[in-house]
Amino acid sequence: MNILLKINFYGRCRRLELHLGDIAQLKKKHPCGSDQWEIIRVGMDIRIRCLGCDRVVLIPRRKFEKSVKKIIGRIEEDS
Repeated sequence: MNILLKINFYGRCRRLELHLGDIAQLKKKHPCGSDQWEIIRVGMDIRIRCLGCDRVVLIPRRKFEKSVKKIIGRIEEDS
């Protein structure tokens, strides 16, 4: 199991490394019942898509990092 956030000597958390196409499992479920989200934009804000109902949400990175339970994997796109 990967450790997502590592606490440094001063008690602060390091940034979570996020990539486009990653699948994140969040602590709370979406009203549709799914707790898995695909990351579709990375920056100061994170845009995520619910894998249950395709709802798209834009939330601040800090709030997203607090709500992530684990990174499950990555969606591979055929080019």
